[in-house]
Amino acid sequence: MGLRRCVSFLKPASRVLSSASRRRTHGAADNMAEEAKKLAAYAAVDNHVQNNQVVGVGSGSTIVYAVDRLAERVRQEKLNVVCVPTSFQARQLILQHGLTLSDLDRHPELDVAIDGADEVDADLTLIKGGGGCLTQEKIVAGCAKHFVVIADYRKDSKALGQQWRKGVPIEVIPMAHVPVSRTIAKRFGGEANLRMAVSKAGPVVTDNSNFILDWKFERADNWKEVNTAIKMIPGVVETGLFVGMAERAYFGMEDGSVQVRDPRVN
Repeated sequence: MGLRRCVSFLKPASRVLSSASRRRTHGAADNMAEEAKKLAAYAAVDNHVQNNQVVGVGSGSTIVYAVDRLAERVRQEKLNVVCVPTSFQARQLILQHGLTLSDLDRHPELDVAIDGADEVDADLTLIKGGGGCLTQEKIVAGCAKHFVVIADYRKDSKALGQQWRKGVPIEVIPMAHVPVSRTIAKRFGGEANLRMAVSKAGPVVTDNSNFILDWKFERADNWKEVNTAIKMIPGVVETGLFVGMAERAYFGMEDGSVQVRDPRVN
């Protein structure tokens, strides 16, 4: 009886050790990914931001490093740079770093926009909107002469859906979320689910007071056609498909290098 009790106590201990080991592994992977984000962000800011420019500032975790580097360069090189945010988060980052804040009313044409992505395929087609800012991100990117993407190695795919499994975000007018979801599933397959909030009851609400559907697609042969068709559904505000917009992507890699991808020449 005593031996059985002793053995039963040993089993949880082994599980604790295994769990601690997994946490160390995840911690190392997270640190590597964060360093990769920083590498990509610094490379993009150094290569694309110059004096007397208006810069679109994207949203998400990778952009934090881009704003850090931008603020550093503004201080060190005395650059005159005006920043236009894509979200409330981006606006706060700009203000916290003491950078010059503006908007599209005052600066409707940007020199460059820098933003992250949830996934980037071989053609520089992007899935964006994991954080919920897709519409404003697309507006700012569309106003820029040059749109540059920064990401870590986990966001790099040959085809969309290989890495990002949460689906394509689609911003919709709240009253239309059910019919839009049904129409997308019927016409394109898969399923489009209303994104629910984590820390509060109810759905996620965007900066534009809309809802988000996450479309878990089965397959798509032509993302440009799919994007256009979804946007034509009444009630759809914008999709998280960025097709033919990015002119360059910077990927921070596991080995400490930065890979640069330009659109393929057909």
